[in-house]
Amino acid sequence: MSGLTHLDASGAAHMVDITDKEITKRIAVASSSISMKAETLAQVLSDGIEKGDVFAVARIAGIQAAKKCSDLIPLCHPLQLSSVVVEFDVDEANSIINIKGTCKLAGRTGVEMEALTAVSVAALTIYDMCKALEKGMIIGATQLEMKMGGKSGTWES
Repeated sequence: MSGLTHLDASGAAHMVDITDKEITKRIAVASSSISMKAETLAQVLSDGIEKGDVFAVARIAGIQAAKKCSDLIPLCHPLQLSSVVVEFDVDEANSIINIKGTCKLAGRTGVEMEALTAVSVAALTIYDMCKALEKGMIIGATQLEMKMGGKSGTWES
């Protein structure tokens, strides 16, 4: 019909059958960011947030989110992830926390959605932990940076 893999010939949504796909090493890297006032960022960096260590909690939330991706996104396959890494880079000059998520596995389908879910939930967790200080934080662009593996090979933004 449209060439979209999640639609059958009649246009109905379905989970793609990956049974016969080759098992390959798959990697995906995604990014997001959250900007805030300098005062809020200073509290994050000095462990002054009442709810706890913002980076530790957001890291765990991102990892858990990647592992639960198929429960959150319809038609995603449950995957046996071999690695999920969530990293933070603080841009103090611009009061931004940049978030990078990397997911890996050996499997029949990619891990792009898991990496995107990891950074999205990490950003939402930072917002949740800091919202008592600032409601106007902005979660920035969330995007796929790179994917590797499978029939389509490597893609980079």
